[in-house]
Amino acid sequence: MEGAMFYWICWSFWIYFTFILNKQNQYRFKLSAFVLIVLVVSNIQFMASGFEIHASGLFLLAVSYIFYSQEKLGAIIYYFICSFIVSIAYVTFHLFEIFDPIWIIFKKEWMMGICFGYLAILLQKTLKGRMLIIVSGTMQGEFLYAYILNKLQFPYSIGAFAYLDVCSLIVALLAGWSFFENAGSIFQTHFHFFEKGKQKSS
Repeated sequence: MEGAMFYWICWSFWIYFTFILNKQNQYRFKLSAFVLIVLVVSNIQFMASGFEIHASGLFLLAVSYIFYSQEKLGAIIYYFICSFIVSIAYVTFHLFEIFDPIWIIFKKEWMMGICFGYLAILLQKTLKGRMLIIVSGTMQGEFLYAYILNKLQFPYSIGAFAYLDVCSLIVALLAGWSFFENAGSIFQTHFHFFEKGKQKSS
């Protein structure tokens, strides 16, 4: 069922931010409020210029642009280049799915999650940067894909639950990857400390 993955992931994030994350964390309330807003507006949709648009996707795009505006000019340009690359890859993936579906070798959501998660890791070094280019890039890709399908007389709902499933899965995979990256550095420091101790003792 479309939307199930989105709800599971978002509620998991919300529970973590609200009840598990350190209460001294200054971003705790903002993150939990952000996830809750996305959940609340996920069922809201409206028509604009002949396109059906879901409010959750538009909200995500607007928030990502707000974060972009807080960066320096050079960083903004690089962010937009990265998000444009993600947008083109997103549209290309969907068009290949239509014209040559045989290459979708396993579940589409997971295939997109792995491919775009890896692309974000290649383009950005920080978790924040990776999530920003994924959210803005995929949502921009939604608009471009809807425009192409509209030219072919195919209806398409922008930012629907199918999109939210993919976007939330990519974000979850990136969060998991970031955790393992940080865990790796901690273990490396820990073992390096023991190696130093062994060298001194010998």
